[in-house]
Amino acid sequence: MHDIRAIRENPELYEKAWAAKGRSGAAAEAVALDARVRAAQMALQEAQAVRNNASKLIGQAKAQKDEAEAQRLMGEVEAVKGVLVEQAEVEKATSEALQDLLAQLPNIPFPDVPAGESEHDNVEVRRWGEPFAIANPKDHVDLGENLGMIDFEAAARMSGARFVVLKGQIARLERALGQFMLDMQTQEHGYLEVSPPLLVNDAAAYGTDKLPKFADDLFRTTDGRWLIPTAEVPLTSMVMGQIIAEEELPLRLTALTACFRSEAGASGRDTRGMIRQHQFYKVELVSITAPEESEAEHERMVGCAEAVLKALELPHRTMMLCTGDMGFGARKTYDLEVWIPSEGRYREISSCSNTGDFQARRMDARTKKAGEKGTRYVHTLNGSGLAVGRTLVAVMENYQDEKGRIAIPQALHPYLPGLTHIGGA
Repeated sequence: MHDIRAIRENPELYEKAWAAKGRSGAAAEAVALDARVRAAQMALQEAQAVRNNASKLIGQAKAQKDEAEAQRLMGEVEAVKGVLVEQAEVEKATSEALQDLLAQLPNIPFPDVPAGESEHDNVEVRRWGEPFAIANPKDHVDLGENLGMIDFEAAARMSGARFVVLKGQIARLERALGQFMLDMQTQEHGYLEVSPPLLVNDAAAYGTDKLPKFADDLFRTTDGRWLIPTAEVPLTSMVMGQIIAEEELPLRLTALTACFRSEAGASGRDTRGMIRQHQFYKVELVSITAPEESEAEHERMVGCAEAVLKALELPHRTMMLCTGDMGFGARKTYDLEVWIPSEGRYREISSCSNTGDFQARRMDARTKKAGEKGTRYVHTLNGSGLAVGRTLVAVMENYQDEKGRIAIPQALHPYLPGLTHIGGA
């Protein structure tokens, strides 16, 4: 959500950002609606003043037994009532239209975000590791099916497309990856582990900018709740409507949860394998900070996600997204992309975003410094630390050998005691 005062004071900044997102003219529309709201509010105040003054004079006229003047003033009050009703309706309808518009407009980028229209304009920040030299690499589907541990057909029979059944040692490997990530983020990076609900209400989905824009990407239950697309939603919503002491910030929260996405806009993309699923596991990272601390916290969060890939010795690169490729709520986003041998390219495995106060305004999450009266909105950040399914794909493909076996990364040995390979000793 945007601060209409900021738009009013600097419409050119917002117009430039929104025009790049295909919403040309939105700043002028917002300013015009705001002017109508304020005009209606002023008309209401003036009409109320007239009514109050007339009501006072009616009492004086009656006290002086001037019935004619009292009747005239009563007629004036009656006429003003119509103005009050009319202007109240205008103010309500116009305020709702303004709020609806602001709810649909994306966040604006920080000044250092590169300009661009698509992923081709993203900027590589750094790269770690060299892609593994694998002759004729198999993809994770062939590897898993040859081992009898991945079953897409069984999943399709019971659930449809974009689901998978994992079995045996690959199921264990997925579980180990999630536990390893959670332990690293809590024990080494200071995140607090949370086990949140997987179903949330409209307020939580709206506050984390999933509604109304992304309703089609979510699964809704028959009682009006939403299955979470990521633990960002419940973790960030923990501060919804709260005033947090600034001395308690930053709050760093993490969770390993199932995530559910309809993939409404993914028709024809990544239809093979586990890259894009309706249900998957992910370790989410969320930070709640004071405004001046969010940029440093963002860099820290990216480092926490990169640490997982480094520990697993998976080649990857870090990309800063351009203005045209950033998500709806982000002011700045880094994507981590891991090397996928079967595709011969890097694929996204984590996205870490600083939303500034965009979500905090929607959910009314504020902070207050001890000894001060005023409050201000917190900044919220979220990122994957990491997507477990995509990490499983990366481990399977990067650690395969010519016999179709999968070596277990050294970092996972404590989580899979006695197991050095999947598919053989």
